[in-house]
Amino acid sequence: MATNSLHCSIQQHHNHHFHIKFQPPTTFSASQLFLKPSNITNNITLSHSSSGSSSFSCVTFSLSQATSTTPSSTSQESVSFEVLKQHLTAEEYQKADEETRRLLIVLAGEAAQKRGYVFFSEVQFISESDLKTIDELWRIHSDNKFGYSVQKKIFEKSNEDFTKFFIKVGWMKKLDTEMEQYNYRSFPTEFIWELNGDTPEGHLPLTNALRGTQLLYNIFNHPAFDEEQEQEEGDDVVAAVEDKGLKEKDDSSLAKRVFKPNYSF
Repeated sequence: MATNSLHCSIQQHHNHHFHIKFQPPTTFSASQLFLKPSNITNNITLSHSSSGSSSFSCVTFSLSQATSTTPSSTSQESVSFEVLKQHLTAEEYQKADEETRRLLIVLAGEAAQKRGYVFFSEVQFISESDLKTIDELWRIHSDNKFGYSVQKKIFEKSNEDFTKFFIKVGWMKKLDTEMEQYNYRSFPTEFIWELNGDTPEGHLPLTNALRGTQLLYNIFNHPAFDEEQEQEEGDDVVAAVEDKGLKEKDDSSLAKRVFKPNYSF
């Protein structure tokens, strides 16, 4: 609690004028200046002392300001990814998917934990390192077939069309009809919980298959995956330059062969 005292001395002279002297308030520390008070209590203490007929009483105002930190927020405790790693190592992909969903709720904050699921606006509260860890574990234990970064590439190749994306990752199944029609798979029985040659790339983790698209969209656009995208773009540029260099080299070599001068007369 920060206390600021303001002392005011008032003296009455014979001509009935008042002379007021202020004593500067106590100096706040840096920490006190940046805290937002939630409750302010003003305690005013009045003291009276008589020092003669020509002097008015001295009144001391003591202002006590109760200062507290911003609304209680639980600091994010260290989250363990060991259970997710164990499920993925054992190829228990359905359990790994459930654990991934649980981790996202924990990492998104207290409100998501109380609610039991994550709002798309809460994705920003998940740290880059934590989201990267989840993605890396999925990729490592699926030979780069599963993971958010894998799904993001497929989403971009689908021109960010979620219907096309759902079809490519196998979240929608083709119906046995004359016209080409698709329908959402039933959870969990119709999803694929094993890794084999027929498992669609990017099929797991599900995350958002049953709850709109905004959550998954915000995960794809999380800063955790910006660096990887920039790296890929850089690799594409390097590859293009190398290809161009090889082509120019081949063209130059071809030109030398075609236009090789003949000095025999």
